Amino acid sequence: MTIETFENPNQNRNYEITHVNPEFTSVCPKTGLPDFGTVTIKYIPDAICLELKSLKYYFLEFRSKGIFYEAVTNVILDELVEACNPKEMEIVTEWKARGGMTSTIKANYKRS
Repeated sequence: MTIETFENPNQNRNYEITHVNPEFTSVCPKTGLPDFGTVTIKYIPDAICLELKSLKYYFLEFRSKGIFYEAVTNVILDELVEACNPKEMEIVTEWKARGGMTSTIKANYKRS
């Protein structure tokens, strides 16, 4: 799926954009059971910004994908960086309790 973008209306200023998806789901590759979590995207755009409707549909693609938490977080970071080439980006995934434990995964990108 192509993640749509639009031109940054304030390219001359650094500002942070935060998008939160509190209804993210994927599938545990070991058990086949659903994993439920929250995905938070924070980024400083350069020339383009992420468009929300296509971002929503992008996240829906994970609903039937067997993938570990760590991989989900890093795949999202890699694909969103590729889509919008930000100055900086952080992806945080926070996973609901399973077996009495919760997990939080963070992945960061900073253009050098």
